[in-house]
Amino acid sequence: MEPVCPLIVNTEPEPLSQTQPQSPIKPELEPLLKNEVKPEPIRSKSTGLHSIAIELAAAERTVLPATLGRSLHSQVMNWLSLGDSQLANRIHTDQVMPFSVSGLTGFRRKNPDRHRNDRKTVTQSGDGFCFRIGILAGDLLPPLLDGLTAWGTQPISLAKCSFVIRQIYSMPGSHPQVGSSDYYLLAKTPKPSDDLTLNFLTPTSFKQQQSVQPFPLPELVFGGLARRWDTFAPEELRFGVIPWQGVISAFELKTHALKMEGGAEIGAVGWVRYRFLDPEQARVATILAQFANFSGVGRKTAMGMGQVQC
Repeated sequence: MEPVCPLIVNTEPEPLSQTQPQSPIKPELEPLLKNEVKPEPIRSKSTGLHSIAIELAAAERTVLPATLGRSLHSQVMNWLSLGDSQLANRIHTDQVMPFSVSGLTGFRRKNPDRHRNDRKTVTQSGDGFCFRIGILAGDLLPPLLDGLTAWGTQPISLAKCSFVIRQIYSMPGSHPQVGSSDYYLLAKTPKPSDDLTLNFLTPTSFKQQQSVQPFPLPELVFGGLARRWDTFAPEELRFGVIPWQGVISAFELKTHALKMEGGAEIGAVGWVRYRFLDPEQARVATILAQFANFSGVGRKTAMGMGQVQC
């Protein structure tokens, strides 16, 4: 197998000229030069929502880390960069990611040499794995697929573990994790439910003031989903600020730690049933629960956290 060539990005700053121009700066440009103006999030012309599934095969026997969220996120960005480098550069500056990425699922063999608290596993060449990409801005789908096509059959490296792409599923019905919808279609959800159950498939947590909250309170779950919806939905479908008054009627949760590069991330896994007595909030929550299948919930949804199923 040929070695994988890593993507190299030159981060060395350009040398400054000894003589700087003294032309006056227009007042309207000063905030931009001072980085006081945040870049606008991606506004998609397409109102579609998509999820695609990518099947991988281990290229060799190797020891897998417990989580590969950051590596999967980087690989998705590599594919987007191949399809549209300008779009990928814009996504790098966005505070709200226009896609979500699941964790890597598949058969993991126990590592016979592992220590008691070491959760690393072993793969054999040919072992199958899969992960899912949820797309919140429909215009991202063509460049992502173009990037995957351009990547071809070359191996991919996830945390120094080598894989090859076995199959790409993008058509609804071709794979259990593949789906599609539309912001307008979701907004017309015919029957709102005042009792909603969300299944938190991967560790989920939320930023609450200056802390991290692992318990999925209604205002954190649906407030965050509403903000994400308003970022990418057409203007006429945005909900604005909602004073959520939902309650939790039942739950079964446990905390789980994901080992990330920056340290362990604690999140909740399990299910929660939410109830909304206000009919309008029940309607919006029903829409957002369907949206969550694509967007994920809470923090670091582009690195495997906050994957949910309604």
